[in-house]
Amino acid sequence: MSFSSEVKGELCKHGVQKHCCAVAECYGALMYCNTFRPNEIKFVTASREFSARLPKLFKKAFNLEFDRISDGGESGKGILQIIQREKLEKIFDAFGADIDNTPVHHVNLAVLEETCCKVSFIRGAFLAGGSVTDPEKRYHMELVTSHYNVSRETYALLLELGFAPKETVRSGNHVLYFKKADHISELLSTIGATNAGMGILNAKIEKSMSNTVNRKLNCDFANADKVVAAAQEQMAAIKKIEQAIGIFNLPEPLQQAAFLRIANPEASLSDLALLSDPKVTKSCLNHRLKKLVAYAATLD
Repeated sequence: MSFSSEVKGELCKHGVQKHCCAVAECYGALMYCNTFRPNEIKFVTASREFSARLPKLFKKAFNLEFDRISDGGESGKGILQIIQREKLEKIFDAFGADIDNTPVHHVNLAVLEETCCKVSFIRGAFLAGGSVTDPEKRYHMELVTSHYNVSRETYALLLELGFAPKETVRSGNHVLYFKKADHISELLSTIGATNAGMGILNAKIEKSMSNTVNRKLNCDFANADKVVAAAQEQMAAIKKIEQAIGIFNLPEPLQQAAFLRIANPEASLSDLALLSDPKVTKSCLNHRLKKLVAYAATLD
């Protein structure tokens, strides 16, 4: 089961106690469903939970039943239809729309005056025309409708609820979307999917921790590579000096640095400084080793 399906399953567990909220959720679902015309309403959904929720919602909101309910057979998608004229008129009337004079759909904001109804509308819209990506992959949530005005008016509703989606057009459909984990989490929690919202935040935290660990490891590996490269350069320089003039012909401080590096070919400067006798600072030891490398370069 996809993450989006799990979210819709959780949303469908959300009880609807108030009649106005049942009407509002149906409204959102209708504005984002497959077909909402004067002669037909049709939902096609792969969510069994949503298929089971719709008849209950329509019964509570309009006191009517669907004319056709099918499990979709091999496709696995539920199909729910209303085609009876009197039922369609009742639904259009509930939203203040004239069934015979509605060339384009609009969201009648007067039906959604209460905050709970605005939230219910968005929940219905998401159940019918929304999706959210698995946060383990990326952060993306969207609402898709073929109706331009509906998309713009849903945008206004989301702003009233404190959310600011981005907009785009894809294959003739109008899309409102979010790409930030915090925004998606908060919106899902607001419309009733609290567990999914927390899951997105947890995924973000885990990714952040993983990225921090990876950056530290990469930094450690890079530093280790630098230590090895510097040590190899110093060993090569010391070998060259030994062959050319002998280490004992160097000034005593440089002799000590050379013998210390020979005895500890893979040690870092910090470790070499701790091993030195008499003790020298890391900076002093680094200066002496650089002098050895520079002197070796003059022997070419």
